[in-house]
Amino acid sequence: MLRRLDDLAAHLATRGDVVGVLGLGSAGAEHNRFDEHSDLDFFVVVDDDAAKQRYLDDLGWLNAPAPVAYSFANDRNGRKALYADGVFCEYAIFTPEELRQLPFTGARVVWSRPGADGFEGAPISRPVPFDTVEFHLNEALTNLYVGLHRELRGEKLTAARFVQSYAVDRVLALARLTDPRAYQRDVFDPSRRVELAYAPDEVPLAAMVPGYGRTFEAAAVTFAWLRERFEVHPVIAGAIGELLETRARGASAPGPAR
Repeated sequence: MLRRLDDLAAHLATRGDVVGVLGLGSAGAEHNRFDEHSDLDFFVVVDDDAAKQRYLDDLGWLNAPAPVAYSFANDRNGRKALYADGVFCEYAIFTPEELRQLPFTGARVVWSRPGADGFEGAPISRPVPFDTVEFHLNEALTNLYVGLHRELRGEKLTAARFVQSYAVDRVLALARLTDPRAYQRDVFDPSRRVELAYAPDEVPLAAMVPGYGRTFEAAAVTFAWLRERFEVHPVIAGAIGELLETRARGASAPGPAR
């Protein structure tokens, strides 16, 4: 699969309007973790907007090393594609000016025009306003609170997202801040590779994310995990505890959070 990217780069190197080809993700600087489940993420850097439009409109270059069986535009800058032999890729086309304004990390230069440089992206900003234990802890607690109310209202899908997704993201942030482990983190997706860093008894993901319809069980596990490790404000702790007891009693929810 990595050879497919090399073959693409070799073809693009014959075209005068391509500046470089960059591998990203497991096809980038961390290609040591590339395996049979990986896909090819890459950028093609071209001279100008006119060249960019040509590469977006005409997929002849993508078919050069092997036939493409399926593709669609998933972004105004590129496409996702599946080759007939099973190689899956996601790519985007940028001019050098666009690339300099784009936040990305871990890129590997597969090929570049002689003398070309400046393939670094813009600085990556934090996706949340605060990156502190206080913020992530209280965000997780309020995610649980809102999610439990929605579950009691019968809104099971949004409840599952609040409790089994949003709150768990905050759990992962808390683990990162309080017990950092040496592993290849993904700055854009904190859920990537966490199983390599934390054992099930340290972060019980299976119990925190049991699935649709099991939001109360998930909330109880995450709430207990938070209380065991951090000082939880008694007011929000009491409110969450009351919601958990409400389900146990089979009663209706107190004061809904809309």
